[in-house]
Amino acid sequence: MPPTASQDTRTRVSRAAGDLGAAAVRQMETDHEWFRALSAENRSWVGLVAQAGITSFIDWFGGDQERAPATADVFGTAPRELTRSISLAQTLDLLRTSIGVVEREIAGIAAPGEGDLAREAVLRYSREVAFAAAEVYAEAAEARGAWDARLESLVVDAVIRGEADESMQSRAAALGWGAVSGVAVVVGSTPSGATGPVLGELHRTARRRGVELLVAIHGPRVVCIGGGVVDPVALAETLDPHLGDGPLVVGPTVPHLFAAGRSARAAISGHTAAPAWPAAPRPVLADDLLGERALLGDLPARNALTARIVRPLLEASGGSLLETAQAWLDGGVGVEGTARALIVHPNTVRYRLQGIAKATGYDLTDAHDAQTVRLALAFHRLGPAARTAPRP
Repeated sequence: MPPTASQDTRTRVSRAAGDLGAAAVRQMETDHEWFRALSAENRSWVGLVAQAGITSFIDWFGGDQERAPATADVFGTAPRELTRSISLAQTLDLLRTSIGVVEREIAGIAAPGEGDLAREAVLRYSREVAFAAAEVYAEAAEARGAWDARLESLVVDAVIRGEADESMQSRAAALGWGAVSGVAVVVGSTPSGATGPVLGELHRTARRRGVELLVAIHGPRVVCIGGGVVDPVALAETLDPHLGDGPLVVGPTVPHLFAAGRSARAAISGHTAAPAWPAAPRPVLADDLLGERALLGDLPARNALTARIVRPLLEASGGSLLETAQAWLDGGVGVEGTARALIVHPNTVRYRLQGIAKATGYDLTDAHDAQTVRLALAFHRLGPAARTAPRP
């Protein structure tokens, strides 16, 4: 059992409480430039916390010192928002400064011969206050994490629905996405088991790569919105180990979060359509799944097929490339057979195949590219008005 200071020392320390609090605040202003930069309101709250801590110490010091100090209410005077203005490290600096002032002054305040006892009591009390501060910040971080997760989910939902309104803007700004550019959406499968750890791993992985990330789980899918993205495929490869088996689809990069709905819808559509291409790479670009997406009734994908394949073929070489593509795909007889069907030299067919690849980016000698072009031509034949199946 530690020795107890006399009643005389307790009385002296109690009378000096106000002076000790004021001295602690003055020392904070002297030692810490960041404290001087705080708003007057926040400095006032810090002063109240310091005074509450000293008062709590005196109450404990003047009572039964065998019991642990009651430090839970020391931080109760300040609003929880103060934890956003002052970091845990800064709080510990302030505690260290306050304790240093009390430790320095208390030896002169205590009765003769009891300075060491008083200093020992300060050290015991300071340990408890430090633990209390850590607990306050842990609780604040947990509450903030839960709130941020809710905001994050709301923002992702708004992006998917295309609701780029003021409410989404304010929520995104609260998450630090006010000025984020270079946005791309990655959609993967939800892994089995608990999903909470998965979200944390995805965020940590993105931070290590220097990328902002918003994540939400939508049933069988995990929707990841990356910000500050230079290479979206590389981002998907980085996130891949934390996602479930199945397709991993990368939407197109857009300038900012408010245009991310286009990337999200393309990636989600691609994730749904990807099983139609069993040999699809992982990850795969949503734009590489235009044909499969169009089969699902994805109108933007169908329009993209027309813009990227049909229109360039119609405009190039007076339509000869379109004629060659149709003959190549419909006949299935290779270079020689296509040449006979078109009544041209085989080298002309080879030259036109190169022209088709140059004009559209699709190589008809590749099975999947050929299938995509075949679908583009089929939709072209159906015409722009055939957007839905006719009623029987």
